[in-house]
Amino acid sequence: MIPLIVALYYVDTPLGYWAAFALYVVACITDFFDGYLARHFGQLSNLGRFLDPIADKLLVACIIFMLVAHDHLVGIHVLAGLVILLREIIVSGLREFLADLRVSVPVSRLAKWKTTSQMCALGFLIVAPASPEIFPSQVIGLILIWIAAVLTLVTGFDYLTAGLRHMTAPEPGTPAKRDADPGHEGAAGSG
Repeated sequence: MIPLIVALYYVDTPLGYWAAFALYVVACITDFFDGYLARHFGQLSNLGRFLDPIADKLLVACIIFMLVAHDHLVGIHVLAGLVILLREIIVSGLREFLADLRVSVPVSRLAKWKTTSQMCALGFLIVAPASPEIFPSQVIGLILIWIAAVLTLVTGFDYLTAGLRHMTAPEPGTPAKRDADPGHEGAAGSG
């Protein structure tokens, strides 16, 4: 759906914005129910575990890029979008690293709130150019994207802290290093 959403947004008419918004809503709803039903009925697969987080991140990244490209997310508000994008990249890398260690990182309740506010923010921002003047879609979208950015920082820090514990832990079966400076006399491998 991502290419269709972007293409409809480029129509640059109220109808195009509303159509892009409608497809975006369908993408968000089907993503939610896909994950919910898969967990509820125990229909989890390796392909699903691989594709689901990638699809979410691609959708968010493409919408943010699209909004910036059309000057519908401008100025200081681009920073909120950047925070969201950076967190998604960092957490993806962290999850991949931890998966190699066979460590799972559960999604926290706060992360679910982050995702909800982020998805709602992007929806309001998509439709803002076409929404009636009496309904402040742009303002609501900007408020929500900043809420999502703050929650992004908090949850990203939580994930990073949890991941760093595993990154800095000595690997099983390896001797502890006596000194981190290879030029020091007592360092392993010197002398």
